[in-house]
Amino acid sequence: MKMHHTATLALTLAALSTGVAMAQPKADAKPAMEKCYGIAKAGQNDCKAGAGTSCAGTSRKDYQADAWKHVPAGTCTAIKTPTGHGSLEPMKS
Repeated sequence: MKMHHTATLALTLAALSTGVAMAQPKADAKPAMEKCYGIAKAGQNDCKAGAGTSCAGTSRKDYQADAWKHVPAGTCTAIKTPTGHGSLEPMKS
């Protein structure tokens, strides 16, 4: 009888620990992101910012129209700057 009880306890604990692990959100899950143009401060863009620039940190002026930053998906056009709202496409200067 003792062996049966131990096996049942072990199965119960295994089931409980699996349920707990499944209920916890994944720590490595990343939210969906999108490129948002015209919101980066000078030198704070995430990557390429038009002609004459190479990648992250190379934008030359605040809110440069062709420089982008990653933002949570669905938030870009709601971001307001002194020059207007963020854009999902590069803007004309």
